[in-house]
Amino acid sequence: MPEKTNPVPKDHSQLCLQYLRRCGGSARLSAISFSLCVIQTLVNRKLVKVTNTGAGFFVELDEAK
Repeated sequence: MPEKTNPVPKDHSQLCLQYLRRCGGSARLSAISFSLCVIQTLVNRKLVKVTNTGAGFFVELDEAK
């Protein structure tokens, strides 16, 4: 009988959220190794926001839930 494995989500949005929480809530967009599709999915779900600080673009957790 084969062993049961945990299903892997098709996108890595939960991993990206976990990464942002570990980074203190924000990270530079160019330093994130997640695809732009994952970032866009999180923005569409209103879980993160992308801001331009003048020194670059940052992805931040959206605290207004």
